[in-house]
Amino acid sequence: MRILLVGAGGVGSAAVAIAARRTFFETMVVADHDPDRAARAVAGHGGRFVATTVDAGSAAAVAALCRAYRITHVLNAVDPRFVMPIFEGAFAAGADYLDMAMSLSHPHPTRPYAETGVKLGDDQFAVADRWSAAGRLALCGIGVEPGLSDVFARYAADELFTDIDEIGVRDGADLTVDGYAFAPSFSIWTTIEECLNPPVVWEAGRGWYTTPPFSEPEVFDFPEGIGPVECVNVEHEEVLLIPRWVPARRVTFKYGLGSEFIEVLKTLRRLGLDSAAPVQVGGVSVSPRDVVAACLPDPAALGGRMRGRTCAGTYVTGSGIDGRPRKVYLYHVVDNEWSMREYGHQAVVWQTAVNPVVALELLATGAWSGTGVLGPEALPPRPFLDLLTAYGSPWHLQDR
Repeated sequence: MRILLVGAGGVGSAAVAIAARRTFFETMVVADHDPDRAARAVAGHGGRFVATTVDAGSAAAVAALCRAYRITHVLNAVDPRFVMPIFEGAFAAGADYLDMAMSLSHPHPTRPYAETGVKLGDDQFAVADRWSAAGRLALCGIGVEPGLSDVFARYAADELFTDIDEIGVRDGADLTVDGYAFAPSFSIWTTIEECLNPPVVWEAGRGWYTTPPFSEPEVFDFPEGIGPVECVNVEHEEVLLIPRWVPARRVTFKYGLGSEFIEVLKTLRRLGLDSAAPVQVGGVSVSPRDVVAACLPDPAALGGRMRGRTCAGTYVTGSGIDGRPRKVYLYHVVDNEWSMREYGHQAVVWQTAVNPVVALELLATGAWSGTGVLGPEALPPRPFLDLLTAYGSPWHLQDR
């Protein structure tokens, strides 16, 4: 296996550190628009890693890099506005493809808080037949959320339930960042996109529909000392992926943002600073959202100031295999002190990065295989969960 990793930011750099301990691949080429960042990501990890540059917005550039290094698998670790050129570049070069966030959505033009427009991943699923016909695999949404959360949903359906009422992904943390009043632990560009777009809900008999941002607040009690956190509806790929392969009456995604974070996001929206469309400032064309990102600290550099844990998980309700009512929370917790000590990367980016590396190893060994455009829930869950545990980061199941 010869891997092209596009993006040497927080998640990409963490993926390099995780992959460096495994032997399943021959070469990993780490490409970024910033040559220094790519070089830092591979430094000290040995001769299997190569740093280079790439324009992630050019399918032709991605394809040329794949051909130059005889790439078999492309792992997309940049923000989702670059999904389609990387996805198309991989296909053009005959490589398989993995990402952690799918192609962008576009709200319904007149009823954004009731009906879906272009949904997350629609642009990729539209060409699924081409990937199938070519015998190539695009494994989409294989981070932590989406990704591990989808694997949990499939595991619950296969081994824990005979009938599922709701699959609800619930994400919460007790992370703090010393010295900053406001410092997101993940890409603010992506966070703005998913939190301010209309959230999507799926219901049997109704299909996908939307609600206003931050709707349906609920207090969810997170395990391992994190405790109760208010969670709200947020647009996320799981709601678009899980119903395609896992039967349930309802699928939701709720994120524990906290009231302060929500108010900051609402303020950005009111001021127009959430916009990704360029505006003229003097003689310079600049995206307001890019300005916000430039003014905030780099999430990859926050690890030494962070304290606490992050929890990603899937809450499933329905009838257990004995026919009796059952509620379970399948979850994965990463403590920032552990991830910094063991890998030198903060908890949120490490938790995201470990899952595509596990998936790549399963593809290399043949434990996972497929063609077309697939989500993680289309593949058997047990090999993934077993290998994640073997990486030293076990998952857990809590009956409720």
